[in-house]
Amino acid sequence: MAARMRPENLAQYIGQQHLLAVGKPLPRAIEAGHLHSMILWGPPGTGKTTLAEVIARYANADVERISAVTSGVKEIREAIERARQNRNAGRRTILFVDEVHRFNKSQQDAFLPHIEDGTITFIGATTENPSFELNSALLSRARVYLLKSLSTEDIEQVLTQAMEDK
Repeated sequence: MAARMRPENLAQYIGQQHLLAVGKPLPRAIEAGHLHSMILWGPPGTGKTTLAEVIARYANADVERISAVTSGVKEIREAIERARQNRNAGRRTILFVDEVHRFNKSQQDAFLPHIEDGTITFIGATTENPSFELNSALLSRARVYLLKSLSTEDIEQVLTQAMEDK
C-alpha cells in the first residue's frame, strides 16, 4: 500500500512546506530540471526517500540506489560504472545513498570525483547530523536540506488520502 500511495510529483508530496512550498528555491530548481547534489537530513518517516524518488522523476534520470547499511565499495563501484555508461549514452544518473552516515570517510570520498565530473548527482539520506557524520569534502559538494517531522495535519492528510484511495 505504501508504494501505491507514494507521490509521483511535488504537488502530491505531503509535508516539508518549509522546503517545498510554491515559490521556494528547491521546488523551482527541481521543476526546472536544475538538479544539484544534496543531503536530506531528518528523523525516520519524514519522506527523505520519497522526496528523492520524486526528484528523480522530474530529472528524467536513471536512479542507482545504495543502502550504506548493506553496501560496500563493490556496490559503489558497480553503481558508478553504470552511471558512467549512462553518461556516455547521454543520460543522467542520480545516486541515492540511504543511511549515508553509515559509510566511513574513505567510502564517502569514493563519490567525490564522480560528483565533480558530473557522472552522478548525489542524493544522500541521513538521520544523523551531517556536520558530524559526513566528511567536509562531501558536504562542500552538496546542499543540506533539513526535513522536519510531519505535523498532525500532515499525518491526517496522508491517512485521509489512504482511506480515499482505492
